[in-house]
Amino acid sequence: MNFLTDSLRSALLLVLSRDPEMLEIVGLSLKVSCLSTLLAALAGVPLGFFIAFTEFRGRRLAITLLNTLLALPTVVIGLLVYGFLSRHGLLGSLDLLYTWKAMVIGQVILIVPVVTALTIAAISRIDDRYRKTAMTLGAGRLRTGLVIFREARFGIVAAVIAAFGRVISEVGISMMLGGNIRGFTRTMTTAMALEYDKGSFTLAVALGIVLMTISLVMNVLLNFFQGRARM
Repeated sequence: MNFLTDSLRSALLLVLSRDPEMLEIVGLSLKVSCLSTLLAALAGVPLGFFIAFTEFRGRRLAITLLNTLLALPTVVIGLLVYGFLSRHGLLGSLDLLYTWKAMVIGQVILIVPVVTALTIAAISRIDDRYRKTAMTLGAGRLRTGLVIFREARFGIVAAVIAAFGRVISEVGISMMLGGNIRGFTRTMTTAMALEYDKGSFTLAVALGIVLMTISLVMNVLLNFFQGRARM
């Protein structure tokens, strides 16, 4: 019990003192996660609209595939992207492996299905009369899409927040593609794993406190926007 309280006390002091190494790790984690979420939103939201509004052959199969990809293990994505970015891979000449950019690529692949599937779910809650009324009044596909986006905006924001929560706490992709290099690719989750292996718990617990705080804020925002989406 003394060990736990001592570790927690030391970790809190580390957080309050704004330790430079800890701030660097947190900053990189937020940078990678925010950029990954932004890119995934730019790809996933339009894709969700396309699937939701377009009748095409294989639509049900596409939705089933998206729902399946929601449970795709991060290590599988890490292994796949590693194969492309390694020295003998198709993209090996770009020299991206073990950089934060490689981590962004892997995380985007991880959460594009999340954003897309939840965008489709948000749009499906909107009464179809909005779309029919807009088209009756002469609105084109783009204008109609903007009308639906306005009505589904809270659900779509909730989808993006859920995607951010998915990547800020993942470890497999960051470890396999970033390499956990100090000062370059070390994120909160990979640093916590390393500190645990070293038997040094102060930094790990401090990063855990920061990560839990971020997760709490994300969950509060997620619940808020989900609640607004149901109104």
